[in-house]
Amino acid sequence: MSDELISILVLVVVFVIATTRSINMGALSFAAAFGVGELVAGFDADHIFAGFPGDLFVVLVGVTYLFALARANGTTDWLVHAAIRLVRGRVALIPWVMFAISGVLTAIGAVSPAAVAIVAPLALSFAARYRISPLLMGAMVVHGAQGGGFSPISVYGSIVNGIVEREKLPGNEVALFLASLVVNLLIAAVVFVVCGGLKLPRTDTADASEEAAPDADARLTPARIATLVTLVALVVAVLAFDLDAGLTAITLAVALSVFWPDHGKRAVNEITWPTVLLICGVLTYVGVLDEMGTITYAGNAVTDIGIPLLAALLLCYIGAIISAFASSVGIMGALIPLAVPFLSQGHIGAVGMIAALSVSATVVDVSPFSTNGALVLAAAPDVDRDRFFRQLMIYGGIMVVVVPATVWLTMVVPCLG
Repeated sequence: MSDELISILVLVVVFVIATTRSINMGALSFAAAFGVGELVAGFDADHIFAGFPGDLFVVLVGVTYLFALARANGTTDWLVHAAIRLVRGRVALIPWVMFAISGVLTAIGAVSPAAVAIVAPLALSFAARYRISPLLMGAMVVHGAQGGGFSPISVYGSIVNGIVEREKLPGNEVALFLASLVVNLLIAAVVFVVCGGLKLPRTDTADASEEAAPDADARLTPARIATLVTLVALVVAVLAFDLDAGLTAITLAVALSVFWPDHGKRAVNEITWPTVLLICGVLTYVGVLDEMGTITYAGNAVTDIGIPLLAALLLCYIGAIISAFASSVGIMGALIPLAVPFLSQGHIGAVGMIAALSVSATVVDVSPFSTNGALVLAAAPDVDRDRFFRQLMIYGGIMVVVVPATVWLTMVVPCLG
């Protein structure tokens, strides 16, 4: 058996053990990274640790730390009250407002994880307060971010259009943007219905915010004012100055803790350490797979089958499966060049294929193993985190199974040369 197949088999075993035993999948993945890396691939410890997602670790810790402070001093309560008053008690509008905000942020240039890092903690606070399904709210935030993520001036759009231009393939920036927007909007609408969105209040209620929390203190205290300033500073730093969301968030959280140490002490204990362990462990093992060439091995096996239409479908599935555990940008950068040989033959329309690959590789980012899904999982207050993790994993699995086939059927098959 080849090293690549062994590494895939070990990944399957990790999933089986994690789902049948009460063992953190991240801890299992670290053990698998050590075993496969050392015994199969011959990597040393430094080589294995090269796959550790340090940037994501800081994002998860920094964002959850900052918003734990906001919860500790009542800022999130104040924001919830203000927003409910703004929509005049129409709770059903809140998920769509979060969808729109995330979409606008990515469309004007924010990377998807940065937009989710900004919006998800507040959105999940709304969900907890007004008994909205956390899966519904998390999905709306992620799909909103991906819906706007391929505008011509967005990060994803610029990357894909740049690859298309470099490979001298036909491209259509508007078609790419609309494909992602429409698919994510349709998915959001389905999730809204399935997860109880139609049962949420859609008409004015008598002071909904006060009914939900009549004893809440909605005053603006110095700590809350300072926290609101730091949240605005986080948005400006990420969008206007392209600073790292994680490093910025943890710096702002530390600054608040200096002035209100009691809040800071409580907030540190609310950082979602089990989620951090889970995500970082899984992605470290995925990094070992990448270094071993397992991902390239799978992609080459598909492109060598000699049937362009079937290869196109399998590439969409590979993009979805791998992106559920890794960087969507990295996957798109690898998959589109893999598709170049049969796209150059003219048997399959390049515009439709590129759109299908791009959507397949990003719509699955609600998976708890992706950056966006991890942020949603980490941001959810007052939930059974194990149950929410399973919900996100099942939902991500549904996206992996359904979306690639759907976009292949609607975007690739009609454009056969």
